[in-house]
Amino acid sequence: METSSRAVGERSRIVAVLGPTNTGKTYLAMERMLGHESGIIGFPLRLLARENYERAVAIKGRRQVALITGEEKIVPAEARYFLCTVEAMPVSRQVAFVGIDEIQMCADPDRGHIFTDRLLHARGTRETMVMGAETIRALLRRLIPEAEFITRPRFSALNYNGPRKITRLPGKSAIVTFSVADVYAIAELIRRQRGGAAVVLGALSPRTRNAQVEMYQAGEVAYLVATDAIGMGLNMNIDHVALAALRKFDGRVPRALSAAELAQIAGRAGRYMKDGTFGTTAEVDGLDAELAEQIEASSFPSLRALFWRNADLSFASIRALRASLARPSGRPDLVRAREADDEVALAALARDHDIAAHARGADAVGMLWDVCRVPDFGKVMSDGHARLLGRIFRFLAGIDGHGDGCLPTDWVARQVDRINRADGDIDTLMQRIANIRTWTYIAYQGWLADAGHWQERTRAIEDKLSDVLHQRLIARFVDRRTAVLVSHMRERRALTAAVNARDEVHVEGHFVGNMNGFQFVADDSVDVAAGDARRVVTAAAEQALRAEMALRVRALEGEDDGAFALGADAAVRWRGGFVARLVAGATILRPRIEPQADGLVDAALRERVSRRLVGWLDAHLRANLQPLFAASEILASGAARGLLYQLRENLGAIARKDAAAQLAALSDRDKATLRAHGLVLGRQSIFFRSILRPAPAGLRALLWAVHAGVAPPPGLDFARTSLLLEKRVPVGLYAAAGFFPVGPRAVRADILERIAGQAHGAARGGAARVPPTMSALLGCGGEDVVGVLRALGFSVEDGGDGPMLSRPKATRRARTRSSPAAHRKNETSPFAILRGHVSRR
Repeated sequence: METSSRAVGERSRIVAVLGPTNTGKTYLAMERMLGHESGIIGFPLRLLARENYERAVAIKGRRQVALITGEEKIVPAEARYFLCTVEAMPVSRQVAFVGIDEIQMCADPDRGHIFTDRLLHARGTRETMVMGAETIRALLRRLIPEAEFITRPRFSALNYNGPRKITRLPGKSAIVTFSVADVYAIAELIRRQRGGAAVVLGALSPRTRNAQVEMYQAGEVAYLVATDAIGMGLNMNIDHVALAALRKFDGRVPRALSAAELAQIAGRAGRYMKDGTFGTTAEVDGLDAELAEQIEASSFPSLRALFWRNADLSFASIRALRASLARPSGRPDLVRAREADDEVALAALARDHDIAAHARGADAVGMLWDVCRVPDFGKVMSDGHARLLGRIFRFLAGIDGHGDGCLPTDWVARQVDRINRADGDIDTLMQRIANIRTWTYIAYQGWLADAGHWQERTRAIEDKLSDVLHQRLIARFVDRRTAVLVSHMRERRALTAAVNARDEVHVEGHFVGNMNGFQFVADDSVDVAAGDARRVVTAAAEQALRAEMALRVRALEGEDDGAFALGADAAVRWRGGFVARLVAGATILRPRIEPQADGLVDAALRERVSRRLVGWLDAHLRANLQPLFAASEILASGAARGLLYQLRENLGAIARKDAAAQLAALSDRDKATLRAHGLVLGRQSIFFRSILRPAPAGLRALLWAVHAGVAPPPGLDFARTSLLLEKRVPVGLYAAAGFFPVGPRAVRADILERIAGQAHGAARGGAARVPPTMSALLGCGGEDVVGVLRALGFSVEDGGDGPMLSRPKATRRARTRSSPAAHRKNETSPFAILRGHVSRR
C-alpha cells in the first residue's frame, strides 16, 4: 500500500472528463472512485473535500473514508478512500483510482504548478481521472497522449439577459464582484432594499461560508453577494448571476477576466435540469454580444500553457533549493510559475544570518522549506507572517535555546490565546480565523509535543470564531424581518398578523410597527432612507391587517364617550391612537369629522367610524360649551335672540361696541333673562362666564382655528388671566377663546371688566396711583399694565412714586340708535336673520 502512486501501471487508464459547469463531472468521479477498492480525489477547496468526504462516509462508512487537508486530517486505520485538497493529496500512497478536480486550475498563476504536478505524476493503478473545462483539452492531448476524453454537456441552458439594476434583480440571484469593499456595499444596499443577502468571500472559513450558503438555500434571504469564490464548489439554487464587475486584482495587477473565468462564475446559475440566466448590474455596461455568446455556448480559446514548478528539489543548501525551484521545464507549454508565497518566505528567511547559518545540510534545509510552506491564509504575506515563520524555525532548529525539535508549549499557548477573542468587526474576525487556520496547519506538522490537543483546540477556536462571524454577517447584512416578508409576498403566501394590547403589530411573528388608530406606523428601525424596505414592511402589514380593521371598527363603535379625546391639534384620539381630525364644517359649532385610516379601512367601515365620532363630538361640545347650545332655546324677544345668535357665531364672547345696536334694543326684562342664563353684559364685553374656564376656552380657540382653516397655534395657556399678544396668533382666535386684545395683551373678558371697573373707581376723584393689585390680576409686569390702561382710554403719567391714573377728558360720543327700518334694510344683521327664521316658521 505504500508504493508510489506516481508509477503508472500497465492497466492504468487515464480519462479526462471535460465540460462546462453543471455537467456532473465531480459526481461521476465520486461514483468511479467508490466503485474501485481504493482511491484519492484532490479538490481545489477544503470545503469541497469536506463535502465529498461526508458523501463518501454516507456510502462507505467512517472507517473506510479519510479526509486530508492542510488543516484537517481524519485518517482511520482502515481508510481506503481519501478526499483531499490538491496540495494535501498523499501522492506516495498506491491506490486504484486517482482523481483531480478542476484540472484547468493548472493555469492558475498562484496554485497552478501544484495542479500541474498532480496532472503529470499522480496516478491510480487502475484509473486516473481529471475533471475540468474544455479549455485544457489541447494541452492534455499534448502532455498525456494516452488520455481518453469524455465530453459532458451542460444539463441546463445558460442564457444572457443583459444588465439590470441591483434593486430590480429577481430572487435567487447571486451578485458577484471582486473586492471585499464592493461585496459589503452591495450587501448593505440589498439589506436596505430587499431584506438582506448571504455573503460568500474567499476569506471566510468553510464553516462560515457553509452557514451563509445554508441561510440562502433555506430561503431566509433571496440574494447572495460574493466574490469569485462561488465559481468553484458551491452548488446552490441560483437562478441568475449578475456580474457587478468585469475586472479583478489578481494579487499583482488589475486585469479583465477572461471569457472562461466569467463562464465559471456565470455557470453557477441553473442547476441540474433547471435553466439559468446571467447578466451584469446596471453599473456595468453589459457584455458585448460575442462574449455573451461564448459564455452561453461554453466556447473559449484553448489554454496555451500551464504553470509549472520543479518538484525535484535539492536540499543541499538554501542556494541549491532556490536554484532547483527556479529550474525551467524545458517545454514551452509548461511555464515557470511566478514566485509563490513559500518562495517569498524562503527568500525572507534566508536573509536572516542566524537562520542561514543553521540551515545547513539536507535535514535542516528540508525543515526550513517545510516551515516556509506554512500558508498565510490571510493572503497578505506580511512581515508579521515572515516573523512567525522565522520564530518557528528558530525554535525547531534550537537557535533560541529550545532544542527538542518541538515548539515551546507556553509560546504556542500565548499565540493561540491572543487569537481566541470574539470581539471586533467582520474584518477583524476574518483575520483571526485566517490566523488560527495557520496554527491548525502547524498543529498537523509534527512540531508540537501534544499535537492532538492543539489540533482540537485550534479547530474549536476556528469553529467558535466562524459562528461569531456568521452572526456578525447576519447582523450587518440581513434584516430577517424584511427578508421573510419579501419572501412571503413574492410567493403570494397569506400573511398572519396579530395586534396586541399595546397596539404592537407582528406579522409572521416579526414586530413590524404599531397601530396608531386605524393607521399603521412602521417600526423606526426600518431604514428611513430605504424606501423599498419601508414599503415592503408597510405593504406586508397592511395586507395582513385588513381583517383586523373590521374588529377595531366594531370595538370603536361600542366604546363609551370617555374613550375618545380631542387634542389641541384638532386630532381625535381613541385609546391614545389618532383616528380622526376636525375640519371646517357648515358652521363654527358644527365641524366635520375626517377619519384618518389610510388604505386599511374601506368606505363602509370609514362611514361607521365617522358616524360614531360625530355622535361623540356633538356630546362633547354640548357638555363643554353648554351655554352656546342652550342659547337657541332661550325664550326672549327678537333683540335678545339676535344678540344670542351673534354670541353663538362668536363662540360666546363679543366686544360691547360690536353689539351696540342689539344692546340698545334690549328691554330690562331681556337683560334679566339673559343674566339668568349666565350672560354678563359688561362695560367692555359681553360673554358667558361659565365658558371662560381654561378647557372651554381652549376648545373654543380650536373650533375657531378649524373653521378658519389655520393650524391651532401651540403653547397658548388659557389658564392665565391675560396673554402677551403674538404675531403668530390670529386676533380672532384670542377673541374666540374669550380674550380681548387690549394694548400689549389679550385680556380675559371677566378680568378686563374688573380692570376697567377698578380703574374707573380709582380715578373717580381725580388722578390716583395705579392700584398695585392690577399687576397680579393681569399676571404681567407694570409696563404691560400701563399699556392695557392706556388702551382702555385712561391717561397714565409718571407720578414720581409710581404711575398715576386719571380718567380721559370727556369726549362726546355719538350714540347711533338703529331704527327698525335700518335693521330691515340690513339683511345680514342678526335681526334680519332671526326675522327670516320666524317667517319660515
